[in-house]
Amino acid sequence: MKNVLKLLVLTFICSCGNPRQQPEMNSALEEPTKTSAEIKKELTDKGYEIFDYVDEDTKDTVLMQQYFIAFLKSGPNRSQTKEETDSLQSLHLAHLGRMYELGYADISGPFGDDGDIRGITIYNTPTFEMADSLANMDPMVKAGRLVIEMHPWWAAKGFPLR
Repeated sequence: MKNVLKLLVLTFICSCGNPRQQPEMNSALEEPTKTSAEIKKELTDKGYEIFDYVDEDTKDTVLMQQYFIAFLKSGPNRSQTKEETDSLQSLHLAHLGRMYELGYADISGPFGDDGDIRGITIYNTPTFEMADSLANMDPMVKAGRLVIEMHPWWAAKGFPLR
């Protein structure tokens, strides 16, 4: 499980470049990098909520996008056997991996304590309803072991975690 989560985090970090440091060409495809205006239009056309502003220090345009953060909380049904829990955990990780592969989730991970909030997933979808629907497809949620608490969340497009 930890290896899958590390892979998801590493893939997320490596796939996001700081827009202030993006090369003029995407080295893998040798295509010109999209301008801020092109990215803004593409996201708007797909229904994403966005806004931009000019960073006073760098004078760069920063594009902000609305994401949706799902808090995965302890659910009402946590009485599964160890075999059932292990199976649900495998299905849960497969679901999160699929969400990442399909481009709907950018990062997921558990919390390090044993509190009510068990983990998070950040969904990259145009609407709250879509993110909520995808989060509720999780086998752990369907089994009642987890419940979802969804919130809109804004972040600068293309900036990596530090």
